Amino acid sequence: MATPVLISLSSFGAAEIGRHGQLWCAQLAKAAGADSVEVRGELLRDPAAELPALAGLATVFSSPEGLFAQGGDFDEAALGRGIAAATTLGAARLKMAIGDFGPSSHGSLAGLKARLAETSIELVIENDQTVSAGTLSALQAFFDSADRVGLDLGMTFDMGNWHWLGECPLQAAQALGHRVRYVHCKGVQRLPAKWVAVPLADSIAPWRSVLRALPADVPHAIEYPLIGDDLLAVTRDQIAHIRSLRNTTT
Repeated sequence: MATPVLISLSSFGAAEIGRHGQLWCAQLAKAAGADSVEVRGELLRDPAAELPALAGLATVFSSPEGLFAQGGDFDEAALGRGIAAATTLGAARLKMAIGDFGPSSHGSLAGLKARLAETSIELVIENDQTVSAGTLSALQAFFDSADRVGLDLGMTFDMGNWHWLGECPLQAAQALGHRVRYVHCKGVQRLPAKWVAVPLADSIAPWRSVLRALPADVPHAIEYPLIGDDLLAVTRDQIAHIRSLRNTTT
């Protein structure tokens, strides 16, 4: 079975989304051949209007909120908002980072398990660019704690985010690959003062080795800038590139 290829709508950039909205971007992604899209909560201007309009076009909703608030308390309200948005979209998956999970958070994992049992939406945990939720040690501690209460959670593996924290993406892929149910394809380049996201073909990271360490049969989303005068053609080419890579790195 071919690997499903999605577009994370943030790939079109805040300026483009500001001009056109996520519905326009989702329709362009579908016209370019994407299997689906990931709607970004932080880029919604009018969620009450936009989410129903996007219904049926997205299989993933990305929440900008963490599962655990500062101080370590389970943020059930944030999870509820994410589930509600995904439900309105008709999206099967909700992507969130763990937030400020720590030793004081362990007791609330049973509450998280109970809340997830009430919904058919699948929660997938992403490695973000924060120390509390984006390092290998932080994620392993969270997943190990979840395992102990019988909470089976999958992962969104962002190939690029590890670099922002000085982590090795290949080591992370080897350690966490068995948990991965969704992949964010993101190349990286180093500028003098910061890391930036780029297409995989332009990346300085060992992205082919990382892909080989990750499951090929889960959805893969483009999450790097899609820019060009002919945005439809650029998007179509990048979708084809990800599809071809997944046929040659397995």
